[in-house]
Amino acid sequence: MTVDFRTTNATEELRTCKQKMASLALSRLVLFFALGAVLIVGLTEIKWLLLLFFPLSALFIYFILLFNLQKDRQAFLKAVLQMEKDTVLRQNRELSSFDKGEVHKDKQHPFCNDLDLFGDHSLFQLIDHTVGEGGKALLADWMKAQVDPELAEKRFPAIRELSREKVFVRNFEAIGKAFMKEEKSKKAFYQWLKEPQAWKSFYFLPMVAGPSVGILLLFAWLFAGWSIAYISAWILLGLLALGMVFKPLLRASKVMPDEGDLKTLTAWARELEKLSFDDPYLKKLQSPVFEKSYKASVALKSLEQRSFMVQNRINMIYLIFNLLFWIDFIALFRLERWKQKHAGHMQAWETVFQEWQVLVSLAAFTNEEELDCRVDWTDSLSLEVENLKHPLLRHETCVGNDFKMEENQKTVLLTGSNMSGKTTFMRTLGINLVLVNLGLSPFAAKFVTGPFQLFTSMRNTDNLGESVSSFYAELARIKGLLDQAEKQLPIFFLLDEILKGTNTTDRVMGSEALIQQLAESHSKGIISTHDIELSELDNKIPTLVNYSFHSDIKDNEILFDYKIKKGPCPSFNAHKLMELMGIRFQY
Repeated sequence: MTVDFRTTNATEELRTCKQKMASLALSRLVLFFALGAVLIVGLTEIKWLLLLFFPLSALFIYFILLFNLQKDRQAFLKAVLQMEKDTVLRQNRELSSFDKGEVHKDKQHPFCNDLDLFGDHSLFQLIDHTVGEGGKALLADWMKAQVDPELAEKRFPAIRELSREKVFVRNFEAIGKAFMKEEKSKKAFYQWLKEPQAWKSFYFLPMVAGPSVGILLLFAWLFAGWSIAYISAWILLGLLALGMVFKPLLRASKVMPDEGDLKTLTAWARELEKLSFDDPYLKKLQSPVFEKSYKASVALKSLEQRSFMVQNRINMIYLIFNLLFWIDFIALFRLERWKQKHAGHMQAWETVFQEWQVLVSLAAFTNEEELDCRVDWTDSLSLEVENLKHPLLRHETCVGNDFKMEENQKTVLLTGSNMSGKTTFMRTLGINLVLVNLGLSPFAAKFVTGPFQLFTSMRNTDNLGESVSSFYAELARIKGLLDQAEKQLPIFFLLDEILKGTNTTDRVMGSEALIQQLAESHSKGIISTHDIELSELDNKIPTLVNYSFHSDIKDNEILFDYKIKKGPCPSFNAHKLMELMGIRFQY
């Protein structure tokens, strides 16, 4: 029996599911009392009634399985409904309820802390549809990875094809959210898989003798008038025999993966087996899970069953059967056979499913945002975008920009009024470079880029614990950039309000020296500044070009169009902003 993951109206189906669960719970309760009555009457008055205990027990177990199936479907449907709510939240850019990925921040990283990849209102919150810690960590690693055009071009068609499998993408995420609650470390389990077999050849004798003699003694007591003492003696002998397998079964029960984890992996494998991909990357990723002669779902389901058996050995019904028929030997035999056959695959399955989690996240993100822009990777060190937008801003309010850097242009000097959009534009460019490196479509109508490595210096803050000022922190970032530039790597840098921690004279001199030094390397990028004097460097440095953002003042209100324009900024608004905030100037 398997859970039905088909759904067209999750709300109505959830109501039906709850009704079925209530009926099964009532039927199971009635059957439980019937089992008790059969035991009491059979042991005290009518012995043959005990024969009904076994079929009634089987029916009781069947009802439990049916109830659990409905319970699992209920969890799945609830996950689907929650995902529908999450989609609306993401579309409205209300991200506070999603995992921030704080653990993945790295202040030494070339760009992740400056581009809102992690933390409050971050790209991780927008993209992340993973359900396990391994999947989240892998997604974060992909987001922080340096640009690899070959890998990005490999992922792009795979994500596009996977995004068209909308039912699979939805089910994959919903299954994980439904069953994978609190992940249990599998380190001990993988160690157990490497341990020598606990099964001894002479265990076959009690494995066969247990059920055979147990059934014989039970029927002899019921129909031949044998004394109950024979069964009692058999149970005492069984206690001694079962002691031989007690420790290995106890060890196995402690290291088995969490039930929800196994249920998730089994269902994921089964969903994957239904698909046939054209993309070679997806085919390769599917092969460890599903091949013509091998199905991971079958192996994982059998482990799920064996795990359930060894972890529920203190169940009353199991104890009764175990004392009579010594079924612990059967449990250990089946478990050790599974280990012998599949031990080498288990860790590979978990690893490959982590990658599937990331790809499903990217496919779900593609569907939610309806991304369709193709990326043109070029060998030339140039960049061209049209209608480029920031993914973390709401679509209806976000302003798109066109921008182009020719191969012979090394530095864009970006000037503009306060709050006019300089920093946001730079982050827009950087975060879209992260998206295309993931294999995603950017938030743009056109995106052409060379094989740049990304480097940013935008949020340099002081650190009292390390006795580091914000100015020194910025210098340390710039040194990191220069170290990379000296290696003649194709760096694309984004430097915001350069050298803002020092006086104007030193800042202008230092900025000019840095621009000259970077112009001699393969690096290129954008430097924003409030020092309009630097815009005159285009007469001295032919590889420098001026761009700017403007503002207008009308009726004591500052208006912005957030559109990037060629040339330096003609006017600034700091003076007017200070006036609006109450600072009175003496003219």
